[in-house]
Amino acid sequence: MKLPGKTALVTGAASGIGRATAHALAQAGCRLVLCDISRAGLDSLARELDPVPLFAEVVDVGDRAAMQAFAAAVHEELPALDIVVNNAGIAVAGSLWETPLEAWDRVLRVNLEGVLHGCHFFVPKMVERGQGGQVVNVSSLFGYFGGGNVNAYCTSKFAVLGMSECLRAELRPHGIGVSTICPGMIKTSIVAEAPVFGVSDPGAAQEHVRRTFASKGAPPSKVARAIVKAIRKDKGVVPVAPEAWVLYWLKRFTPGLAAWLGRTLDDRFGLE
Repeated sequence: MKLPGKTALVTGAASGIGRATAHALAQAGCRLVLCDISRAGLDSLARELDPVPLFAEVVDVGDRAAMQAFAAAVHEELPALDIVVNNAGIAVAGSLWETPLEAWDRVLRVNLEGVLHGCHFFVPKMVERGQGGQVVNVSSLFGYFGGGNVNAYCTSKFAVLGMSECLRAELRPHGIGVSTICPGMIKTSIVAEAPVFGVSDPGAAQEHVRRTFASKGAPPSKVARAIVKAIRKDKGVVPVAPEAWVLYWLKRFTPGLAAWLGRTLDDRFGLE
């Protein structure tokens, strides 16, 4: 895909990977449709971008009615998008039994249903238009590797990867590609904002992971560059950080070694 003049949606655009992706796509010549739950974050991003986004709306991607209304408003102005980047996500830490069901509901609503809503409400118009396009769904290293004490997050991200692979097959006849991005350890606020269950001092656990990601993680711009490249080249599954690539290949060829290495990294650093 040649990006200049294309119109791209980025969810979760106000911070982290979404913000970096909005900048990268704007620099590549795309027109932007943005959403996030932070009005202040969207406003500051809109001031930074040139050209100004076509839309920059406060939308909770996990709210079905809100996403449907957002898509309807976009399609009143545009026949279809060229690119959909489903990036919005949240994290939670804890074992299956220690994570409250309410936290499970929230993670699945945002991380899984949010991606589903982005695809369900925007992809049909892309198909109907018949001019191709690209869908990018942000999963995780934990979309193919089951780390300890991140069960709800892993479940949501494994589901995103599976949904994306199915969708890639379904959309191929329509000339629409689907890319799944699996970042790894990235310097974003997702871990600092993640509730931690099943530990005696959740605040200390959060701070440890936050410091680790801040010192060891790759910048969000690295993921943004991978997203732009995936759109241009129609790449399928795209690990980004070094640990994401290592575990991706080990999981396929030496799963026992991948499990050992994953436990080691998890014990030392924590992973996104």
